[in-house]
Amino acid sequence: MTELLESLETSQFSALVKTELWGWPLALTFHALGTALVVGFYIIICLRLLGLFETIPYAVVNRLFPVVWIALVVQLLSGFVLVAAKPTRYFADSAFVLKLALIVIGVILTIYFQGTIKREAASWEASGAVSSRGVKFVAVSLLLWCTVLIAGRLAGYLGALPTG
Repeated sequence: MTELLESLETSQFSALVKTELWGWPLALTFHALGTALVVGFYIIICLRLLGLFETIPYAVVNRLFPVVWIALVVQLLSGFVLVAAKPTRYFADSAFVLKLALIVIGVILTIYFQGTIKREAASWEASGAVSSRGVKFVAVSLLLWCTVLIAGRLAGYLGALPTG
């Protein structure tokens, strides 16, 4: 694994990202935009399911997921570009590795979450509220994506600290 990371770090692509005037800033801009969209729309979806924004029907919330998926693709592509510049540093950073693990869990939860909304939106609409099981799931999902956000920021800041 170390050889693969070192090979990526010394690649022409990595050099381009690090030396091109717009390489790093452009990738970072797209990554920040993707973060804002993923977390922002996820928060809107979760807040609706927790009882806010009552004028929005539960079934309509499902229409927000395509934006979340597109933003996740932007995140993955821009994240790869950022990691390609310094892969050995990032994969040595426990906050970054935690972020990656949480993203995998978050994607799986989001797939399940979207399916649950499709299946149960009509019954939630009829009863006027999300089931208690649904509320617990929403809370866990929201906490997970907020933790991804925090781990990402920690990776950005703590990874820049000099090591012993």
